Amino acid sequence: MLDYSIFVVDDEEFIRDAVVMNLPGYRVRALASAEEALEALKKETPDLILLDIGLPGMDGVEALGRIKALHPQMLFIMITAYEDVNTVVSAMRQGVYDYVVKPLHMDSLKATIDNALESIRLRKEVKALQERCLTENLPCMVAESHQIQGVMELVRRVAQSPDAPVLILGETGTGKELIAAAVHYQSPLYRGPLVALNCAALPKDLIESELFGYEPGAFSGAKAGGKKGLVEQASGGTLFLDEVGDLPAEAQAKLLRFLDSGQYYKIGGTRPSQAQVRVVAATNQDLERLVDEGRFRRDLYFRLGVIKVEVPSLNRRPEDVLPIARHFLGEMAGKYGKQFTGFTPEAEGLMTSRRYQGNVRELKGLVERGVLVGAGPLLGAEEMGLGQGSPDRPGQAGTPLPRLGPEGLDLGQTLEQVERDYLGQALDLAGGNETKAAQLVGMNYHTFRYRKKKLLDGEEE
Repeated sequence: MLDYSIFVVDDEEFIRDAVVMNLPGYRVRALASAEEALEALKKETPDLILLDIGLPGMDGVEALGRIKALHPQMLFIMITAYEDVNTVVSAMRQGVYDYVVKPLHMDSLKATIDNALESIRLRKEVKALQERCLTENLPCMVAESHQIQGVMELVRRVAQSPDAPVLILGETGTGKELIAAAVHYQSPLYRGPLVALNCAALPKDLIESELFGYEPGAFSGAKAGGKKGLVEQASGGTLFLDEVGDLPAEAQAKLLRFLDSGQYYKIGGTRPSQAQVRVVAATNQDLERLVDEGRFRRDLYFRLGVIKVEVPSLNRRPEDVLPIARHFLGEMAGKYGKQFTGFTPEAEGLMTSRRYQGNVRELKGLVERGVLVGAGPLLGAEEMGLGQGSPDRPGQAGTPLPRLGPEGLDLGQTLEQVERDYLGQALDLAGGNETKAAQLVGMNYHTFRYRKKKLLDGEEE
């Protein structure tokens, strides 16, 4: 059961005493003036305030405005000695929950209070559920630097406007997909679906049907029952378009039409469909340059960029390196069943001073290969591929292969780690483009995507 706190602010002592006496299940604080209430609010924030309009000194309407400025979500029940319509209307316009007229009838007052507290209970439950969803879906959002804290504060604010598109900008590996998830799970749409599409991962001729779906018999090879597009699947939630800079021109035009009207046509369809969807897009490309080159629509760029969130690279926030690394150390130690208590001072120094080309993804790879190779309890620079003399790929540390000792090793895990490293390198070199990355390692696209989901994203198909 939730514990509720109530302030009753009235200059008549018998009314204060009567309210306190009739609300035994709540923590009630009686105050004789608005000035006393404002002073008490410096130390305690109640769930509900019963506020008399006709107070001496500062009246209830003025006190309401002052308290609302400090606590916009505070609930009020106004008490008035007579039904002054203008005064009551003025108070109600400031967000008052309800009002009661003196002389007070305690049964009626208690019913009004119970209704108000029920709305507070629902609000608290929604907030708790929202926070739990955020925690469960964003376990890796480590944010100690002021740059990332600023980004997350901006996300918290813009998430509350579910109709506004959001454009996330940042280098590959900075965690743009986590920011997109943060927008979704902190918004009023958090109970709806979060549907993602990598615009660089599909052939151009399939993008439109993937986004908007198609009607039965729309083209040769179409499913007999037609297909729901991702826009329809995301209805009531968020559609995340990763690598939006790779969206083909025709799909750009249809996306713009959808953003402007909320309507779209399935392939082969003659009637418009409608969906309430928030669009969050992300890219590691310079969209302004693509606009100047005629490869991205200027009007779509402005429409998507109503709110822009720039995710700083790991190189711009070195104070985040060790907290993120420690998080990954705990995660990987659990994954591989090993005991690690931290990093050696040398490893911490080299991680902090390193220039990261792959940002957080690269740091995760360093920690994971170190856990795989190391014995603990401290993870050293050499085990992570940070020490002098360890095999490097051009420009950065590579993967030191463990020697076979008397204790043996898990060959399957070792080979998976080598494959994981090369997949990560390919993605870095391809700027996150999965089609190009697949070509770099000699895989077909579907095999590459399957292995990436399993080894880099931790998903099983």
